[in-house]
Amino acid sequence: MENSYSHERLTPDRNRLPIVLIITLLYFVAELLGGYWANSLALMTDAVHLLTDIAALGLSLITLWIAARPATSGKTYGYLRAEILGALFNGLFLWLLVAFIWIEAVQRLHDPPSVNAVLMMLIAAGGVAVNAFSAWLTIGDQNHVGMAQRAVFLHVVSDLMGAGGVLIAGAIAYFTGWRRADPLVSFLIGGLIIYGSWDLVREGVDILMESVPAHLSLAELHSDLLAVQGAREIHDLHVWSLATHEFALSAHAVVAPEADHDRVLDEMSQMLDRKFNIRHVTLQLERVSRRDIEPNHSKPEV
Repeated sequence: MENSYSHERLTPDRNRLPIVLIITLLYFVAELLGGYWANSLALMTDAVHLLTDIAALGLSLITLWIAARPATSGKTYGYLRAEILGALFNGLFLWLLVAFIWIEAVQRLHDPPSVNAVLMMLIAAGGVAVNAFSAWLTIGDQNHVGMAQRAVFLHVVSDLMGAGGVLIAGAIAYFTGWRRADPLVSFLIGGLIIYGSWDLVREGVDILMESVPAHLSLAELHSDLLAVQGAREIHDLHVWSLATHEFALSAHAVVAPEADHDRVLDEMSQMLDRKFNIRHVTLQLERVSRRDIEPNHSKPEV
């Protein structure tokens, strides 16, 4: 069965990303030609940056399309993890891009090229406007958009910072003649890109490793499940992310003999959905504690 919640969440991403892709493609052509005419290595490098972003945008669209595909008998959770793989690849690709920028910056420090600063500033100013509009299209609520859109947003912000850095470097070169401002600004931009993409990469790795989501407390989950009337013990408790904002939980619950199993199961499921937004729940209800079966087992496993 197709997860309608996931499909609904991914739809806005797929509607906005093609617009950003077209805008980025048009500006790439303008920046590439402008960099050639201005003899600006900074603009040419930023154009290469945009080319990698075009590839990243295309990858995000593909992974969003794959992630929205319905579940099958062979993939019962569907293809939600495709979004995570694409976003993680985008984050790591940003780091490779920063390495490339820093290598170019070192070369420019030793031999800064002569540039047409006026044309450089005009094209960079256009880049600031274009990327600010693209950032506005993709920003959304970063706590609720998918990882694919967040990855694209980071790419667009890196483009915005790159265009701003080129604009500042062009202005310094024009007014002072100091051409080494360009590589120094590039180092700063690279650091900001790595700082901004760190959470994206970390979250992608955590999801693929099926770690406990950062905003959830396993101890609190254990306590709230145990607080349901009739529950005596909770063990083998596991919680993980299927995709962004899609969480799953499995646990064993020892229930009092006189308790209504259907009621306990229903109350636990409703509590997990309402309080923790966990909708994929597998709870095994038991009448006998594992401690009674295994005398050496002194503490329930969480």
